[in-house]
Amino acid sequence: MPNLMVISNTSPIFYLHRLGQLELLRKLYQNIIIPKGVIEELKVGKMQGEDVPDISKYKWIEIRAVQVPEVVSLIMDLGMGEAQVLAIAIENPGSLVILDDRLAREIANSRNMRVTGTAGVILKAKQEGYIKSVRPILESLKRLDFWISDVLMDNIIRMAGE
Repeated sequence: MPNLMVISNTSPIFYLHRLGQLELLRKLYQNIIIPKGVIEELKVGKMQGEDVPDISKYKWIEIRAVQVPEVVSLIMDLGMGEAQVLAIAIENPGSLVILDDRLAREIANSRNMRVTGTAGVILKAKQEGYIKSVRPILESLKRLDFWISDVLMDNIIRMAGE
């Protein structure tokens, strides 16, 4: 999908990195855009002792500023990363957003945005042949304190044909 703009929030970057699977984003989408707010959230995580990726090492990840910053203040009750992802997607209709936060996904869906999350990226990677099985990766994700319902996990495993 080289012409598709893909904008990611912090949690997919963070968790895929922790799983050793961050390169799946490059394989699936070639280039990823992250807003400056995601960089700030990753810096906070690093200061708190979290294992976060050094984004400067990933030439296929572009850091982008929101063009109309006032839009971010209209998107309430979200973290800066989620709000900026949505703002960039509003500025670029037809984009795919990668979000895990329920409220952010609801807002994206209400604006008819294309949405996926970390688990959806893992499923797509299986469907595209980049990984052999989703089950062990999803189980590792849960061990990293990523919240995923048992129903969703079962559905993804079923959709993956496992």
